[in-house]
Formats: sequence, C-alpha cells, structure tokens
Amino acid sequence: MQIQDLPFSDPGVPDARSGPRFLLWLGRNQIGGQLKSLAWGLLHFLAIAGLPYTVGYAVQAVVDRSGTRLALAGAVIGACGIGIALGDTMLHRTAVTNWITAAARVQQLLARKAAQLGSALTRRVAAGEVVAVSTGDVEKIGWFVEALSRFAAAALTVVAVCVGLVVYQPALGVVVAVGMPVLALAVLPLLPRATRRADFQREKAGRATELASDTVAGLRVLRGIGGEELFLDRYRSASQEVRHAAVRNARMWSLISAIQVLLPGLLLIVVVWHGVGLAREGRITVGELVTVYSAVGLLTYPLRHFEEIAMAYSFSRPSAKRAARVLSLERVTPESGSREAEVPSGDLYDPATGLLASAGRLTAVVCGDPDAAGRLAQRLGGHAPVDTELPPVLLGGVPLDELPLDAARTAVLVQDKDPVLLSGTLRELLDVPASGAVSAEAALAAAQCTDVLDALIQGALDAADPMDARITERGRSLSGGQRQRLALARSLITDPEALVLDEPTSAVDSHTEARVADGIRKLREGRTTVVFTSSPLLLDRADRVVLVHEGEVAAVGVHRELLVSEPRYRAVVTRETDADADEREWADGRDAAGQAQGHPQVEQEPARLDALHEMDELQEIEETA
Repeated sequence: MQIQDLPFSDPGVPDARSGPRFLLWLGRNQIGGQLKSLAWGLLHFLAIAGLPYTVGYAVQAVVDRSGTRLALAGAVIGACGIGIALGDTMLHRTAVTNWITAAARVQQLLARKAAQLGSALTRRVAAGEVVAVSTGDVEKIGWFVEALSRFAAAALTVVAVCVGLVVYQPALGVVVAVGMPVLALAVLPLLPRATRRADFQREKAGRATELASDTVAGLRVLRGIGGEELFLDRYRSASQEVRHAAVRNARMWSLISAIQVLLPGLLLIVVVWHGVGLAREGRITVGELVTVYSAVGLLTYPLRHFEEIAMAYSFSRPSAKRAARVLSLERVTPESGSREAEVPSGDLYDPATGLLASAGRLTAVVCGDPDAAGRLAQRLGGHAPVDTELPPVLLGGVPLDELPLDAARTAVLVQDKDPVLLSGTLRELLDVPASGAVSAEAALAAAQCTDVLDALIQGALDAADPMDARITERGRSLSGGQRQRLALARSLITDPEALVLDEPTSAVDSHTEARVADGIRKLREGRTTVVFTSSPLLLDRADRVVLVHEGEVAAVGVHRELLVSEPRYRAVVTRETDADADEREWADGRDAAGQAQGHPQVEQEPARLDALHEMDELQEIEETA
C-alpha cells in the first residue's frame, strides 16, 4: 500500500477486543509494508555492522604492510557506505509509509464507526475522547507500527553481530554475546513503571482534551452566564496535572536512556581491558581487537531501537485501548438490516411516545424539555439510544431498525439543532445525496438565504458565482442565523421521504422566521415533515401540532386551539410563568363570580386573549414584511 493509494477502499474489520490485539491486527494488515521496511532496515544495520570487520581487516593489512588487502578493505568499506546510505533512505521512506497508512486506516475505521453509530456515539463516549482518539492517539499508534520493523531489523542485526564475533574471535565474542542480552533486558524491570506513568499521563491529557472540547463547544453559554473564568481555572488545573505527569514520565524515560548509555560503556571497558590482555599474550591480533572494539561501539546504535520500541509501545498501548473501545461499540441492530433496501413511505409513528406524523403533512412537535426534544428527534430518524429497549419507530408500518442503514438514512433525515458546516465552496456544501427533485436554488430560496449569498460574494476574492464562494471551517465567517439557514437548505435539497427538523429557526429574527416557515411549507408540500419548535410562527403554519409531555403525547390539534384549551401547551409556547398562571386563574374566578351575580364579563381570559393578540400582531408583521 502506497500513500498515493489512500484512502483504503475497505479498511477492514478490526480486532477491537483489546489494545494489544488491535495493534497486532494493524501489524498483520501491513505485513507487506513491514517486510519491505525490515529488508531495508537489515541492509542499513548490517552495512553498519560490517564496518568493524573491514576496519579491523584494514588495520591488520597496515600492520602486515599488505597493499592488496588494504585496497580490498577500502572497497568493502565503500560498499558498506553505499549500503548504509541506500538502506537508511529506503528504511525511512518505508517506515513513514507504514506510519501514515496505519494512521489513515485507524482514522477511516473511526470515521466509519461514527457514521454507523451517529449521535449514539457521543452518548456512549465523550466527544472530547473521540477527538483525542482521532488525533493524538492515531499518531501514537502509527508510531508503534512504524517503529516495529526498525526494531526487528535492529534485533536481528544484534544477533548476527554476536554470532559473527563468536565465530570471528571466540575469546572476546563470548563476552560480547553474554553482555548484549544483559544490555537489551536491563531496562525491562523499569518498563512496567514507565508504562504506568505513561498511562497516567495519557489519562490526564485525555481529560484535559475533553474539558477543552466541552468548554469550546459551550463557550457562548459560558460567556452568557459569566463562567469563562471558572472553566479557565479548571483547564489550568488540568493542564498543570498533565505537566506534572509528563515530568514524572520523562524522568523515568531519562533513567532508561541513561542505562542504555551506561551499560554499553561498561561492556566496552570490559572488552577493551580483556582484549588488551589477550593481545599482550599474543592470543589475538591488533586488527581483531580493533574489530571487536568497533563492533561493540557500533552496537549501541541498534540498541537504541530497543528503547524506542519500549517507549512507542508504552505510549501506543493506552491509545490503542481507547481506539479499540470506540471501535468495539456496536449498533443495536445490524447495519445490513433484516429487510430489503427499499425506502418505505407513509406515516411516521413512534410507539414509545404515541407521536404520529401523518404522511405528506407538516407536523409540529412541542416539548417543554429541549433535551427530550433532541432525543425524540433522533429516535424518529432511527438513531435510538443503545441503552434502552424502546420499540422502533415505524415509517409506513416498517420498523426503521429493520432497514439497511443506507435505506433508513435515505428515508428519514434528521437535522440537529446545531448542524455543522464543513469548509469548502457552497457548491460542495450542497453536493449531498438527494432525490434530485429539489434544486439548490429552490432550497436556498425556501431557507431565505439571499443575504447569505450576498455575504459570501462580498467575502470572496475571485468568485463571481456565490456557489463558488468558499465557506470557512464551521462557517465561522457567517452569523448563527446564516449558518442555520444554509444547513436547512442542505437538508431541503436531500428531499427525504420524512424530514425531521430540530429548532431550525432558533437563531433568526421573526421576519425571516415567518418567511422560512412559508418556504418550508411550500417546498415540502406533499412530503412528511416534522418540526420540533416552540415558535408561534412555525406552529401556526403546521397542519398538526403535537404536545409531548413527560415522554408521551399529551395533546393534538392546531396551534390556536391548543393555546386556548391546553394550559401546558400555552405555558411552553407563551413562556407563561407561575405568577402569570395564578393571575389568569384569579381572573377566571373573578369573571365566573361576576357572571353568577349577573354582571357582564368585561375581561375574559386575559392570558389567552393576549396570546391570540400576539399571533395577530405577528401575522401583521409578516404581511408587512
């Protein structure tokens, strides 16, 4: 697999039972790249390991005054130099390729899992943790995969050098062969503690990332209630905890690095001391002593990769564990479904609440709890929470959970109250899977995006057509209402069998809201549309209004009738307080007493009349606009 071949057509099915199993699965899926990296690594390290033998051979040739052998040694040293350069270049190339492809595979797996689970993902895993896994954790996992082949090449080189020294000069080779395993295994007692410290640091860093992500997501609310300093202090505290954990972790790894330098130095002293004694006795030549000395000195280079693989594994293991945790999450129902991939049509019905959205009509749903409204909207789209056993939502009598995932998403589209705009041109933003019955121009007109198009043209440097104007990340250059209307236009273009909108006009003014309401009603005529809202302008244009109270349908009717007949509905829509309710009840009692005494009822149901007057005033504003 080459970098230019990314992304993968199919990243595969990961082994997410544990972090180590996930790392092993990644390694198996990159066996070709790992073997290439291993081959180039062996060329690089063996060429380095060959230098001591040729240098010793050259020294002995000088002692023996042999020009032929000196020339041969020079030629071999030149060949080793070419092998070192070529092997190092290609090793780096293949290792980085392994890193990037492993990271890309993990990111594709995470993206696929997010698409499968939808909003259920962030209900089971914190959004900050998902961000941490898809960024920092992916890099650490890729680092381990990349370092694995280099470590294997280094280990094989160490074994080959030790065997070669035993054969070349047994008296010194045995000392080196015994000492090298001690050097390689000397840090093993420290690795569990280092791993625990790395895990602790990763846990603290993950919490800090989650806190930062949640703070940024709720920044507007924090500014509204003056809570910036409180959360800033919390993040500062979390950041200091990460710093302390990183310092403790670095101390342990510095100790491991010091041991990796100290012990090879001690081995080198032992080899020189013993070798000088053997040379004085005439048991070895000067060239052999130089060869063994050089070999021990150069072996410190491959030994560094033992430390690297230990560090890479210590950091990647908790990262792989977190990634495996996310990837192990499953849908309640299989993605393939148990029915054929046919998009049903008909009424949209939720048996859990009794909510019925008639086919081809605009149904408005009023919930006193915004969070409950969001959960119900997700249920209507088949995004049911995985920790409940509620019955599935039906579309035309067909359970959405039994449909293949693609068919269910085509049948019912849910637009969150906080939709996300990706960066790119407006044409790319609106290039979504759709029926083709609704054009981009019609959707933009229905969502009242004229001012948005003007703003995009003004902000564009070289785009005459607003469809070619670029939208910044998350549409930050636009206002909240403009972003909301662009997201609404994107949803209208798809033209699903049933469209579920959660507070689609919460960020726009009343004049624009009235026009958007008319645009939705006109464009979605004959199609099933469900709008979760408490706006009188949207409610007054709905064919049917449903009040959901404490998880059940409490009242059904039209807006003006429910204002008069349903106190709970009126409390949500008119924002009626307890004091207002008490005043209205007192007025009702006074009027009833006046009627009993034969007095004319001068003031009847003031709160209800005020609500109706408000609707009339809004209608006048709309007609004026």
